[in-house]
Amino acid sequence: MRMDGQEESENVEDVRGSSGGGGGGFGFGGGRGIGLGTIAIALIAGWIFGINPLTLLGALSGEGGSPVVQQVPQGHAPAPPANDPQAKFVSQVLRSTEVVWADVFRQAGKTYQPPKLRLFSGSFPTACGMGQAAMGPFYCPGDRIVYLDMGFFKVMSQRLGAPGQFAQAYVIGHEVGHHVQNLLGISDKVDAMRQRGSEAQANAMSVRLELQADCFAGVWAKRSDDAKGWLEAGDVESALNAASQIGDDTLQRKSQGQVVPESFTHGTSAQRVAWFKRGMQGGDINQCNTFEARSL
Repeated sequence: MRMDGQEESENVEDVRGSSGGGGGGFGFGGGRGIGLGTIAIALIAGWIFGINPLTLLGALSGEGGSPVVQQVPQGHAPAPPANDPQAKFVSQVLRSTEVVWADVFRQAGKTYQPPKLRLFSGSFPTACGMGQAAMGPFYCPGDRIVYLDMGFFKVMSQRLGAPGQFAQAYVIGHEVGHHVQNLLGISDKVDAMRQRGSEAQANAMSVRLELQADCFAGVWAKRSDDAKGWLEAGDVESALNAASQIGDDTLQRKSQGQVVPESFTHGTSAQRVAWFKRGMQGGDINQCNTFEARSL
């Protein structure tokens, strides 16, 4: 990726090294969905600690328990240091999403309100409960913040076989996609439908929500590259590989040797790749309506 000279966002906050006054544990309630990295980290934890990843996912997503209420620190968090190249990269990617989505919303007669992106390490309290590095990157609609422990990028490269800067950018684009869904009221509608349905129906709705976020990430990538020309040979392939490596079927096959479709929450590898490509091919948010698609 050609990032030299790219603008940086003013919405990146750095609370690394701070616990925010919160405690530990896996509690994460009220978030209306889990982050892109959660299932990947659950798989890794299963390998390391011998835990069934599907059991761990239930804990990470707050299923089967009451929402966990955490006291969220108030006030403005500091910006990351100027000499941190990885934080600068994240800031540049976030800025590119701000430019793209502001334009998309403007064309629709709306005003885009960008999210904050908070860099943390270990654990940190959020409006959705205690955020944990083990969850991977996630978006909390309660405070409109994307939470990222950048150690996940190393996990992607070394454990998941998904290296590359654009693979990392795809992760951020996906989580910002959840913010877009929140602003458009999509998340609220899906959450209400999930609560009314069975577990299998709720999982199916989660899949459509996640695949739409993948498509939105593709829309961002297409529009931003058209404007800035920052993609290089192999970049798109690295993002497609990342999407493939964190498909539900791929992770389940690796962790337990079999695939259980009714437990999917993010979509298969093929579906994640297909919807990201769909967004990137046209750069049109109207092509991302996974909820009306007969076939995913």
